[in-house]
Amino acid sequence: MVGVGKAGRPYLDAARRLGLQVHVVETAEHVSALESRVDGTTVCRGGTDELWTEAAFMAAHTCRPDGVIAFSEPHVMAGALVADEFGLPGPSLRAAVFSRNKGLQRARFSAAGIDQPEYLVTNSVSDATEWVATRMPVVLKPLSSAGSNGVELVADAKEYQEAAVRRNSNGRMLVERAMGGPEYSWEALVLGGEVWASNLTAKETTGPPNFIEVAHRVPADVDGATRTLVTDLGTAVLNAIGMRTGLIHLEFRLTPGGPAVIEVAVRTPGDCLMDLLGLAYGLDWFELVIRAAMGWELPSPPQAPLRIAASYLPSAPSGTVVAIEGLAEVLAQPNVVTAEVSVSPGDRIAPLKSSNERVGQVVLAADAPEELTHTVSEVRRILAVVTRPD
Repeated sequence: MVGVGKAGRPYLDAARRLGLQVHVVETAEHVSALESRVDGTTVCRGGTDELWTEAAFMAAHTCRPDGVIAFSEPHVMAGALVADEFGLPGPSLRAAVFSRNKGLQRARFSAAGIDQPEYLVTNSVSDATEWVATRMPVVLKPLSSAGSNGVELVADAKEYQEAAVRRNSNGRMLVERAMGGPEYSWEALVLGGEVWASNLTAKETTGPPNFIEVAHRVPADVDGATRTLVTDLGTAVLNAIGMRTGLIHLEFRLTPGGPAVIEVAVRTPGDCLMDLLGLAYGLDWFELVIRAAMGWELPSPPQAPLRIAASYLPSAPSGTVVAIEGLAEVLAQPNVVTAEVSVSPGDRIAPLKSSNERVGQVVLAADAPEELTHTVSEVRRILAVVTRPD
Protein backbone atom coordinates (compact mmCIF):
# COMPACT_ATOMS: atom_id res chain seq x y z
CA MET A 1 0.00 0.00 0.00
CA VAL A 2 1.47 3.34 -1.08
CA GLY A 3 0.65 5.95 1.56
CA VAL A 4 -1.55 5.40 4.61
CA GLY A 5 -1.47 8.42 6.91
CA LYS A 6 -4.34 8.19 9.38
CA ALA A 7 -7.39 8.03 7.14
CA GLY A 8 -6.00 5.01 5.25
CA ARG A 9 -5.66 2.78 8.32
CA PRO A 10 -9.02 1.06 7.76
CA TYR A 11 -7.39 -0.53 4.71
CA LEU A 12 -4.93 -2.25 7.05
CA ASP A 13 -7.73 -3.58 9.25
CA ALA A 14 -9.66 -4.83 6.21
CA ALA A 15 -6.56 -6.56 4.82
CA ARG A 16 -6.05 -8.38 8.12
CA ARG A 17 -9.65 -9.60 8.08
CA LEU A 18 -9.05 -10.93 4.57
CA GLY A 19 -5.91 -12.79 5.70
CA LEU A 20 -3.49 -10.68 3.67
CA GLN A 21 0.03 -9.59 4.48
CA VAL A 22 0.55 -5.84 4.16
CA HIS A 23 3.66 -3.89 3.21
CA VAL A 24 3.29 -0.11 3.42
CA VAL A 25 5.26 2.71 1.86
CA GLU A 26 5.21 5.78 4.10
CA THR A 27 7.27 8.74 5.21
CA ALA A 28 9.37 8.51 8.35
CA GLU A 29 6.84 10.73 10.12
CA HIS A 30 4.14 8.04 9.90
CA VAL A 31 6.02 4.73 9.80
CA SER A 32 6.48 4.29 13.55
CA ALA A 33 2.73 4.43 14.16
CA LEU A 34 2.14 1.69 11.57
CA GLU A 35 4.89 -0.84 12.22
CA SER A 36 2.88 -2.92 14.72
CA ARG A 37 -0.03 -3.17 12.29
CA VAL A 38 1.77 -4.32 9.14
CA ASP A 39 4.24 -6.96 7.95
CA GLY A 40 6.77 -4.62 6.43
CA THR A 41 7.54 -0.98 5.73
CA THR A 42 9.57 1.04 3.26
CA VAL A 43 10.36 4.64 4.15
CA CYS A 44 9.72 7.26 1.48
CA ARG A 45 12.26 10.08 1.75
CA GLY A 46 9.98 12.89 0.60
CA GLY A 47 6.53 13.92 -0.59
CA THR A 48 6.95 14.19 -4.37
CA ASP A 49 5.55 11.80 -6.99
CA GLU A 50 9.10 10.81 -7.89
CA LEU A 51 10.11 9.88 -4.35
CA TRP A 52 6.89 7.95 -3.72
CA THR A 53 7.61 6.04 -6.94
CA GLU A 54 11.19 5.34 -5.85
CA ALA A 55 10.03 3.91 -2.53
CA ALA A 56 7.14 1.97 -4.07
CA PHE A 57 9.44 0.17 -6.51
CA MET A 58 11.93 -0.57 -3.75
CA ALA A 59 9.11 -2.15 -1.74
CA ALA A 60 7.72 -4.05 -4.73
CA HIS A 61 11.07 -5.61 -5.59
CA THR A 62 11.63 -6.52 -1.92
CA CYS A 63 8.33 -8.39 -1.65
CA ARG A 64 6.59 -8.93 -4.98
CA PRO A 65 3.00 -7.70 -4.49
CA ASP A 66 -0.22 -9.52 -5.39
CA GLY A 67 -2.11 -6.22 -5.26
CA VAL A 68 -1.35 -2.53 -4.85
CA ILE A 69 -3.41 0.37 -3.52
CA ALA A 70 -2.42 4.02 -3.82
CA PHE A 71 -4.05 5.91 -0.98
CA SER A 72 -4.10 9.63 -1.79
CA GLU A 73 -3.27 11.95 -4.66
CA PRO A 74 0.56 12.06 -4.32
CA HIS A 75 0.59 8.24 -4.32
CA VAL A 76 -1.44 7.70 -7.50
CA MET A 77 1.44 7.62 -10.01
CA ALA A 78 3.58 5.33 -7.84
CA GLY A 79 0.75 2.84 -7.39
CA ALA A 80 -0.19 2.84 -11.08
CA LEU A 81 3.42 2.34 -12.19
CA VAL A 82 3.87 -0.62 -9.85
CA ALA A 83 0.56 -2.14 -10.98
CA ASP A 84 1.61 -1.74 -14.61
CA GLU A 85 5.04 -3.32 -14.11
CA PHE A 86 3.74 -6.32 -12.21
CA GLY A 87 0.56 -6.84 -14.24
CA LEU A 88 -1.79 -6.08 -11.33
CA PRO A 89 -5.29 -4.56 -11.35
CA GLY A 90 -5.24 -0.78 -11.15
CA PRO A 91 -6.68 2.42 -12.57
CA SER A 92 -4.26 2.36 -15.58
CA LEU A 93 -1.27 4.57 -16.20
CA ARG A 94 -3.39 6.78 -18.43
CA ALA A 95 -5.96 7.38 -15.69
CA ALA A 96 -3.20 8.07 -13.17
CA VAL A 97 -1.59 10.70 -15.41
CA PHE A 98 -4.93 12.49 -15.84
CA SER A 99 -5.62 12.27 -12.09
CA ARG A 100 -2.37 14.08 -11.34
CA ASN A 101 -2.80 16.96 -13.80
CA LYS A 102 -5.94 19.10 -13.94
CA GLY A 103 -4.77 20.79 -17.13
CA LEU A 104 -4.51 17.44 -18.91
CA GLN A 105 -7.99 16.60 -17.63
CA ARG A 106 -9.36 19.75 -19.23
CA ALA A 107 -7.63 18.95 -22.52
CA ARG A 108 -8.99 15.39 -22.59
CA PHE A 109 -12.54 16.35 -21.62
CA SER A 110 -12.57 19.10 -24.23
CA ALA A 111 -11.74 16.60 -26.96
CA ALA A 112 -14.33 14.15 -25.58
CA GLY A 113 -17.10 16.77 -25.55
CA ILE A 114 -17.59 16.55 -21.77
CA ASP A 115 -19.17 19.60 -20.11
CA GLN A 116 -16.66 21.71 -18.20
CA PRO A 117 -15.77 25.41 -17.81
CA GLU A 118 -13.79 27.40 -20.36
CA TYR A 119 -10.14 27.17 -19.38
CA LEU A 120 -6.58 28.18 -20.11
CA VAL A 121 -3.31 26.63 -18.92
CA THR A 122 -0.83 29.46 -18.42
CA ASN A 123 2.84 29.62 -17.51
CA SER A 124 2.15 32.49 -15.10
CA VAL A 125 -0.95 34.23 -13.78
CA SER A 126 -0.07 37.52 -15.48
CA ASP A 127 0.21 35.84 -18.89
CA ALA A 128 -3.54 35.14 -18.83
CA THR A 129 -4.62 38.75 -18.15
CA GLU A 130 -5.98 39.33 -21.64
CA TRP A 131 -7.82 35.97 -21.72
CA VAL A 132 -9.58 36.50 -18.38
CA ALA A 133 -10.67 40.07 -19.17
CA THR A 134 -13.90 38.90 -20.83
CA ARG A 135 -14.45 35.86 -18.61
CA MET A 136 -14.63 37.19 -15.04
CA PRO A 137 -15.05 35.79 -12.47
CA VAL A 138 -12.40 33.10 -12.88
CA VAL A 139 -10.87 30.40 -10.69
CA LEU A 140 -7.11 29.87 -10.33
CA LYS A 141 -5.89 26.31 -9.63
CA PRO A 142 -2.52 24.59 -9.40
CA LEU A 143 -2.28 21.69 -11.85
CA SER A 144 -1.54 19.01 -9.24
CA SER A 145 -2.96 19.79 -5.81
CA ALA A 146 -5.74 18.47 -3.57
CA GLY A 147 -7.94 19.65 -0.72
CA SER A 148 -8.66 23.06 -2.33
CA ASN A 149 -5.02 23.95 -1.78
CA GLY A 150 -4.24 26.94 -4.01
CA VAL A 151 -7.78 27.26 -5.38
CA GLU A 152 -8.88 30.89 -5.56
CA LEU A 153 -11.83 32.69 -7.12
CA VAL A 154 -10.94 36.08 -8.62
CA ALA A 155 -13.94 38.36 -9.09
CA ASP A 156 -12.69 41.25 -11.22
CA ALA A 157 -9.72 42.84 -13.01
CA LYS A 158 -8.42 44.58 -9.87
CA GLU A 159 -8.40 41.33 -7.89
CA TYR A 160 -6.73 39.58 -10.81
CA GLN A 161 -3.91 42.12 -10.85
CA GLU A 162 -3.42 41.57 -7.12
CA ALA A 163 -3.45 37.78 -7.63
CA ALA A 164 -0.83 38.11 -10.36
CA VAL A 165 1.49 39.94 -7.97
CA ARG A 166 0.97 37.32 -5.25
CA ARG A 167 1.04 34.21 -7.42
CA ASN A 168 3.10 34.94 -10.51
CA SER A 169 5.94 32.83 -9.11
CA ASN A 170 3.66 29.81 -8.59
CA GLY A 171 4.46 28.47 -12.05
CA ARG A 172 1.98 26.91 -14.45
CA MET A 173 -1.64 27.35 -13.45
CA LEU A 174 -5.09 26.39 -14.64
CA VAL A 175 -7.36 29.41 -15.12
CA GLU A 176 -11.03 28.72 -15.75
CA ARG A 177 -14.30 30.60 -15.95
CA ALA A 178 -16.19 30.22 -12.65
CA MET A 179 -19.28 28.01 -12.77
CA GLY A 180 -22.52 28.45 -10.85
CA GLY A 181 -24.67 25.81 -9.19
CA PRO A 182 -24.35 23.48 -6.17
CA GLU A 183 -21.35 21.17 -5.86
CA TYR A 184 -21.57 17.37 -5.80
CA SER A 185 -19.29 14.38 -6.16
CA TRP A 186 -19.75 11.00 -7.80
CA GLU A 187 -17.91 8.08 -6.26
CA ALA A 188 -17.67 4.76 -8.08
CA LEU A 189 -15.87 1.46 -7.72
CA VAL A 190 -14.84 0.37 -11.20
CA LEU A 191 -13.93 -3.18 -12.27
CA GLY A 192 -12.36 -3.71 -15.67
CA GLY A 193 -13.70 -0.41 -16.96
CA GLU A 194 -17.27 -1.06 -15.78
CA VAL A 195 -18.99 0.61 -12.82
CA TRP A 196 -19.65 -1.96 -10.08
CA ALA A 197 -21.41 0.51 -7.78
CA SER A 198 -21.69 4.29 -7.59
CA ASN A 199 -22.94 7.01 -5.27
CA LEU A 200 -23.87 10.68 -5.49
CA THR A 201 -22.71 12.95 -2.64
CA ALA A 202 -24.03 16.43 -1.86
CA LYS A 203 -21.35 18.87 -0.72
CA GLU A 204 -21.28 22.07 1.28
CA THR A 205 -18.30 24.38 0.87
CA THR A 206 -17.19 27.70 2.29
CA GLY A 207 -17.84 29.23 -1.12
CA PRO A 208 -15.48 31.79 -2.66
CA PRO A 209 -12.66 32.41 -2.72
CA ASN A 210 -11.34 28.94 -1.73
CA PHE A 211 -14.37 26.57 -1.80
CA ILE A 212 -13.21 24.40 1.13
CA GLU A 213 -15.51 21.47 1.81
CA VAL A 214 -17.21 21.56 5.22
CA ALA A 215 -19.98 18.94 4.97
CA HIS A 216 -21.07 15.93 2.90
CA ARG A 217 -24.33 13.98 2.65
CA VAL A 218 -24.64 10.43 1.25
CA PRO A 219 -26.64 9.83 -0.84
CA ALA A 220 -27.59 13.21 -2.26
CA ASP A 221 -31.29 14.00 -2.47
CA VAL A 222 -31.84 14.53 -6.21
CA ASP A 223 -34.44 13.33 -8.68
CA GLY A 224 -34.08 10.37 -11.01
CA ALA A 225 -33.44 12.48 -14.09
CA THR A 226 -30.51 14.21 -12.39
CA ARG A 227 -29.08 10.87 -11.28
CA THR A 228 -29.20 9.66 -14.87
CA LEU A 229 -27.37 12.76 -16.09
CA VAL A 230 -24.70 12.28 -13.43
CA THR A 231 -24.26 8.60 -14.25
CA ASP A 232 -23.85 9.48 -17.92
CA LEU A 233 -21.26 12.13 -17.03
CA GLY A 234 -19.35 9.73 -14.77
CA THR A 235 -19.33 7.02 -17.43
CA ALA A 236 -18.09 9.48 -20.07
CA VAL A 237 -15.29 10.63 -17.74
CA LEU A 238 -14.06 7.14 -16.81
CA ASN A 239 -14.04 6.19 -20.50
CA ALA A 240 -12.17 9.37 -21.43
CA ILE A 241 -9.39 8.83 -18.89
CA GLY A 242 -9.17 5.07 -19.51
CA MET A 243 -10.13 4.04 -15.98
CA ARG A 244 -9.79 0.28 -15.44
CA THR A 245 -10.06 -0.88 -11.81
CA GLY A 246 -10.33 0.99 -8.51
CA LEU A 247 -11.99 4.07 -7.09
CA ILE A 248 -12.91 7.12 -9.10
CA HIS A 249 -13.93 10.38 -7.42
CA LEU A 250 -15.53 12.95 -9.72
CA GLU A 251 -16.39 16.45 -8.52
CA PHE A 252 -18.84 18.56 -10.51
CA ARG A 253 -21.29 21.44 -10.33
CA LEU A 254 -24.94 21.06 -11.22
CA THR A 255 -25.19 24.09 -13.50
CA PRO A 256 -28.41 25.31 -15.16
CA GLY A 257 -27.26 23.45 -18.27
CA GLY A 258 -26.56 20.19 -16.43
CA PRO A 259 -23.59 18.66 -14.56
CA ALA A 260 -20.17 20.09 -15.49
CA VAL A 261 -16.84 18.65 -14.35
CA ILE A 262 -14.69 20.34 -11.72
CA GLU A 263 -12.04 17.60 -11.51
CA VAL A 264 -11.53 13.84 -11.24
CA ALA A 265 -9.20 11.64 -9.18
CA VAL A 266 -8.52 7.90 -9.11
CA ARG A 267 -7.82 7.41 -5.42
CA THR A 268 -9.53 7.25 -2.03
CA PRO A 269 -11.85 10.24 -1.51
CA GLY A 270 -11.22 12.27 1.64
CA ASP A 271 -13.44 13.78 4.32
CA CYS A 272 -14.65 10.40 5.68
CA LEU A 273 -16.50 9.60 2.45
CA MET A 274 -15.45 5.93 2.61
CA ASP A 275 -17.02 5.72 6.07
CA LEU A 276 -20.17 7.41 4.80
CA LEU A 277 -20.42 4.94 1.91
CA GLY A 278 -20.12 2.04 4.33
CA LEU A 279 -22.78 3.44 6.65
CA ALA A 280 -25.17 4.24 3.80
CA TYR A 281 -24.87 1.00 1.84
CA GLY A 282 -23.98 -1.56 4.52
CA LEU A 283 -20.69 -2.66 2.90
CA ASP A 284 -17.08 -2.02 3.92
CA TRP A 285 -15.74 -0.01 0.96
CA PHE A 286 -12.15 -0.35 2.19
CA GLU A 287 -12.50 -4.12 1.91
CA LEU A 288 -14.18 -3.82 -1.50
CA VAL A 289 -11.25 -1.78 -2.84
CA ILE A 290 -8.79 -4.39 -1.59
CA ARG A 291 -10.77 -7.19 -3.24
CA ALA A 292 -10.75 -5.24 -6.49
CA ALA A 293 -6.99 -4.61 -6.23
CA MET A 294 -6.40 -8.34 -5.68
CA GLY A 295 -8.59 -9.32 -8.62
CA TRP A 296 -10.98 -11.16 -6.31
CA GLU A 297 -14.71 -11.61 -6.73
CA LEU A 298 -16.90 -8.99 -5.06
CA PRO A 299 -20.31 -9.49 -3.44
CA SER A 300 -23.48 -8.35 -5.18
CA PRO A 301 -23.49 -4.54 -5.46
CA PRO A 302 -25.92 -2.61 -3.26
CA GLN A 303 -29.22 -1.83 -4.94
CA ALA A 304 -30.25 1.06 -2.69
CA PRO A 305 -28.99 2.91 0.40
CA LEU A 306 -29.97 1.53 3.79
CA ARG A 307 -29.44 4.81 5.67
CA ILE A 308 -28.43 8.41 5.10
CA ALA A 309 -24.97 9.43 6.29
CA ALA A 310 -23.15 12.73 6.66
CA SER A 311 -19.87 14.25 7.72
CA TYR A 312 -19.27 17.66 9.23
CA LEU A 313 -15.76 19.16 9.06
CA PRO A 314 -15.54 22.14 11.42
CA SER A 315 -13.17 25.06 11.14
CA ALA A 316 -12.21 27.81 13.57
CA PRO A 317 -10.98 31.40 13.40
CA SER A 318 -7.21 31.65 12.95
CA GLY A 319 -5.17 32.12 16.10
CA THR A 320 -4.10 30.09 19.12
CA VAL A 321 -6.50 27.46 20.45
CA VAL A 322 -7.63 28.23 24.00
CA ALA A 323 -10.51 25.74 24.45
CA ILE A 324 -12.46 22.87 22.88
CA GLU A 325 -16.16 23.12 23.67
CA GLY A 326 -18.97 20.62 23.25
CA LEU A 327 -17.11 17.51 22.08
CA ALA A 328 -18.47 15.23 24.81
CA GLU A 329 -21.98 16.54 24.21
CA VAL A 330 -21.63 15.90 20.47
CA LEU A 331 -20.51 12.32 21.08
CA ALA A 332 -23.65 11.79 23.17
CA GLN A 333 -25.96 12.93 20.38
CA PRO A 334 -28.16 10.32 18.68
CA ASN A 335 -26.99 9.50 15.14
CA VAL A 336 -23.38 10.57 15.83
CA VAL A 337 -21.08 7.67 14.92
CA THR A 338 -17.68 9.26 15.60
CA ALA A 339 -16.43 12.73 16.46
CA GLU A 340 -12.95 14.09 17.00
CA VAL A 341 -11.08 17.37 17.12
CA SER A 342 -7.59 17.41 15.65
CA VAL A 343 -6.22 20.39 17.60
CA SER A 344 -5.49 21.04 21.27
CA PRO A 345 -5.16 24.13 23.45
CA GLY A 346 -1.94 25.90 22.55
CA ASP A 347 -1.99 24.87 18.90
CA ARG A 348 -1.98 27.60 16.28
CA ILE A 349 -4.59 27.56 13.51
CA ALA A 350 -3.74 29.23 10.21
CA PRO A 351 -6.33 31.19 8.21
CA LEU A 352 -8.70 28.82 6.41
CA LYS A 353 -7.34 28.45 2.87
CA SER A 354 -7.36 24.65 2.36
CA SER A 355 -8.63 21.44 3.93
CA ASN A 356 -5.50 21.31 6.08
CA GLU A 357 -6.81 24.14 8.29
CA ARG A 358 -10.02 22.38 9.32
CA VAL A 359 -10.03 21.30 12.96
CA GLY A 360 -11.95 18.03 13.20
CA GLN A 361 -14.56 15.68 11.81
CA VAL A 362 -17.93 14.30 12.82
CA VAL A 363 -19.54 11.28 11.14
CA LEU A 364 -23.29 10.76 11.42
CA ALA A 365 -25.91 8.31 10.14
CA ALA A 366 -29.69 8.08 10.49
CA ASP A 367 -32.66 6.18 9.08
CA ALA A 368 -34.54 9.31 8.03
CA PRO A 369 -33.28 12.50 6.34
CA GLU A 370 -35.05 14.72 8.87
CA GLU A 371 -33.29 13.01 11.79
CA LEU A 372 -29.92 13.50 10.17
CA THR A 373 -30.57 17.14 9.32
CA HIS A 374 -31.58 17.87 12.90
CA THR A 375 -28.52 16.18 14.41
CA VAL A 376 -26.12 17.91 12.03
CA SER A 377 -27.65 21.24 13.04
CA GLU A 378 -27.19 20.38 16.71
CA VAL A 379 -23.58 19.35 16.19
CA ARG A 380 -22.82 22.61 14.42
CA ARG A 381 -24.44 24.56 17.26
CA ILE A 382 -22.66 22.67 20.06
CA LEU A 383 -19.11 22.02 18.84
CA ALA A 384 -16.64 24.90 18.93
CA VAL A 385 -12.89 25.38 18.85
CA VAL A 386 -12.22 28.68 20.62
CA THR A 387 -9.17 30.65 19.51
CA ARG A 388 -7.35 33.79 20.59
CA PRO A 389 -6.31 35.97 17.63
CA ASP A 390 -2.54 36.24 17.23
